[in-house]
Amino acid sequence: MAKLFEPTKVGDISVKNRIVMAPLTRNRSRGAIPNDLNVEYYRQRATAGLIITEATAITHQGQGYANVPGLYSKEALEGWKRVTDAVHASGGKIVVQMWHVGRISHTTLQPNDGKPVSSTNRVAKAKTYLVNADGTGSFADTSEPRALETAEIPGIIEDYRKAARAAIDAGFDGVEIHGANGYLLDQFIRDGVNDRTDAYGGSIENRTRLTFEVVDAVVKEIGASRTAIRISPVTSSGESYDSNPQATFANVVEGLAKYDLAYIHVIEGQTGGDRDYKQGDNPAFDYKALRQTYEKAGGKADWMVNNGYDRDLAIEAVESGRADLVAFGKPFIANPDLVERLVHNLPLNTPDQSTFYGGTSKGYIDYPILEKVA
Repeated sequence: MAKLFEPTKVGDISVKNRIVMAPLTRNRSRGAIPNDLNVEYYRQRATAGLIITEATAITHQGQGYANVPGLYSKEALEGWKRVTDAVHASGGKIVVQMWHVGRISHTTLQPNDGKPVSSTNRVAKAKTYLVNADGTGSFADTSEPRALETAEIPGIIEDYRKAARAAIDAGFDGVEIHGANGYLLDQFIRDGVNDRTDAYGGSIENRTRLTFEVVDAVVKEIGASRTAIRISPVTSSGESYDSNPQATFANVVEGLAKYDLAYIHVIEGQTGGDRDYKQGDNPAFDYKALRQTYEKAGGKADWMVNNGYDRDLAIEAVESGRADLVAFGKPFIANPDLVERLVHNLPLNTPDQSTFYGGTSKGYIDYPILEKVA
């Protein structure tokens, strides 16, 4: 059997295969509270070696899309406890992706209709998902943000720490810090978004400071072996850009190497698109060099790859040692039994894109599951 399908240990988390369910925003948690639909959705997919939840806001301020779950209310944490119990009862393991969207938000989603916060006060040319008065969903332009005051940043770090503790108390096996896709930490990391002149702006070391301070706080709270992080060196989601992503993210992984994290989750290329995507005039990003930089600095976390992987490419990535874990996104939407289908090389259901965001059980928990394969 291919190594992809064999059990392993990810930090302190024992998993039954190296197939990971990637975080997938589905906008089905009304009021930011996980519900019966969410419980069944994750339970169905518990054969994954590891489930990473949909991105989950660490605070009300961290919310950027309607009907995405949170980690900051008693009701939300009770809802997540039902999810983690269901996944564990089905033999699965699950971590929560901790999210602060930064400027990718809308005033109607913020406390007291305030401005979203970011590294900058420049508006992102991006969309967010809102629910209309009639209950239907639609995409809208993000609102003008305000740059965080330097004195506010310790409070943001504390929000991550508290959310990590809440996640473990709700039964999660660990947390993944969302440092990718143009959201808050990524907004600080990239020089195309970060225009600050304080200790969190300017040099690469300053721009990565917040990410390391967040990682440090979370690790001290719940332990490095249950902490992970996601990065996306060249994706342009949220209108994010960096003039030298190879150097910037080399600094990121060198800094992460001092922690014995569970895994580093790397999006290769443009999220959901071109795996060879390049930003501007930059040369193609060298992901092999990125991992070598991490390991040279002493990093030992598992290396998780993501973006456009199919069965053959995933098997090759793990067999060659290029990756330790492979995350699948859209295939898990339409195939709750994806692991079994991959093991036996069986056809996959096609996802219905019209039901990706918002809605009911349709396109969420009603995809057909194959009869048990001998």
